[in-house]
Order: sequence, then structure tokens, then C-alpha cells
Amino acid sequence: MNALQSSEDKISEEKTIESKLFSRFISYLDATPKTIDTYKKSIRQLFNYFSLNGIKNPKREDILAYKEDLKSKGHKPTTIQNYVTACKIFFKWTSQEGYYPNIAEHIKGAKIGREHKKDYLTSSQVKDVLLSIEKEDIQGLRDYAIILLMVTGGLRTIEIIRADISDLRTLGDFTVLYVQGKGKEDKTEYIKISAPVEKSIRMYLQMRGTTKETDPLFASLSNNNRGQRLTTRSISGIVKNRLKQAGYNSSRLTAHSLRHTAVTLSLLAGKNLAEVQQFARHANITTTMIYNHSLDNAKNSCSEAITEAII
Repeated sequence: MNALQSSEDKISEEKTIESKLFSRFISYLDATPKTIDTYKKSIRQLFNYFSLNGIKNPKREDILAYKEDLKSKGHKPTTIQNYVTACKIFFKWTSQEGYYPNIAEHIKGAKIGREHKKDYLTSSQVKDVLLSIEKEDIQGLRDYAIILLMVTGGLRTIEIIRADISDLRTLGDFTVLYVQGKGKEDKTEYIKISAPVEKSIRMYLQMRGTTKETDPLFASLSNNNRGQRLTTRSISGIVKNRLKQAGYNSSRLTAHSLRHTAVTLSLLAGKNLAEVQQFARHANITTTMIYNHSLDNAKNSCSEAITEAII
């Protein structure tokens, strides 16, 4: 009799058994701390559902009901997808370890649209944002350099905060920045830095003063953390404030919009998919194709043709 089944007639022992199974599963995972935290949250959600509904011996229909319960509570499709994925991995593991059959096999997650959840900026809007930043003090120089680097290099916020001064290097006849991407453990990839971008970074570092190569490329200016590494939250705040300052106050415009902007402007400039995939460091070209598909839709002139015909 497996661990979950053994609790069928011993409700008082259920939490203890679930706790042990939960701990074993988390110990089994080979992932980043952030991913493990996501799985912890997801599996706790699953166990809470079982507990609240008196489910001691879950079956396939219970997992399907769990998915519907998540929908009824108004969770976003991406959240439901994460919860269902964690559930499937959990029961695959219980089956492999002989604890419980894989009752979640072949259950589909939420249907997620392929369109991006965030907007991008046009080239003229990017110019507006950059021109709105006064570069008379260290904060202005820093924020200008961060935004210019993100929008020309397609960098994620995590790649910005992980960057050290020593990551700014010369390769051939170019200046490059080595980056530690999402899910990566080292800095093997790099982006090319154009002359105006390098100049903006050098000006910021010069005003910042004495630094070591191991110091973060961009540092906090707050009283409590001055000189320390920025966080993803602080980067998001910097970009959001600068967007608002330029008159672009929208929930669909965030720090990640700068990455969308970089990829979109590259495609609009006529760069091919393979080149843009390499530039954006997309693991799969399908991700790059989503941008291309969105641009193809935007170029569709059927609506204008109909309007001209009837008005």
C-alpha cells in the first residue's frame, strides 16, 4: 500500500504523510532556488485542495476538478498552467518512486494565448523616454545607461542585476557585455555594445567613482544599500518611473517591454529570424516567431481596404 493510500483510514496521519512526501519531492528536484520555491507553492496548493475536499485517495477526476477549481477562483491562465505542470511532475515522481500511480498523466494545462502580455515601444517612443532623462547627476546617468542597454541589447532585468563591471570586455574590434541569462549558472553568452551605449555606461561609472571589477555594473543609490547590487524589483521601478516621466503610463508597459522593443525593432529593421533568435538568446526559434507573427498581423491591411471601399 502506497503512502497516500495508507492514509485513507487514518485521517489523523494524513498531514504527516503528506509532509514527508512533500519533503521527499522537493529534495528530489534539481532546479534553481526560484524554481523550487514555485514548486513548493504549487504542491502546497494541491495538498490544500485535497485537504479541504477530504480527498485521501485522489483519482484522475480529482485532478481535473482541481484544475476547474483553479479556474473558478480567477487564477490567470499562466498561474493555472504552473500549478497543473507542478501537479503532473509530482505524480510522475510518485509513480517512478512507487508511492502512487501517475493520475495526472496527459492532463492539459490552461490554454494560454501566444500573444505577448506586454506592449513594446516604437522607435520614436524610445527616443522620447531617453530624451526625458536628465543626465546631470549620477541617477540620471545610471538610469539612462540602464534603459539604453536594455533596449539595444534586449536584456532581461535579471541579466542587468547580475552584470559586473568585469563583464564589460573587448572581443575582437567590439566591446561586449557577458551576461548570465535566465536559468543559466555562468556567463558564457555576450551581447555586443555599440559605441553610444558604451559611452553612456563609461560616463556613469566615471561619475560613480572608485570601483572594483567585481562590483555590480549598476549600483543602488539608496541610503541603506548604496553601492550594492540592484534587485529586479528596483530595476522594474526605475524603468517604470522613467516611462511615466515620458508620458507612457500603462500597465502593459514595464521593464520587460524594453526586451520586447529590442526584438520587435530588430525584426522591423529587416533582420532575419535566425539572427534575431541569436540576438535575443531565445532557446527556441518558435519564441522569436511569435514576434514575427504579431508583426505580420499588424501589417494586414484588410481593414483599411474595406474602409476605403465603403466610405
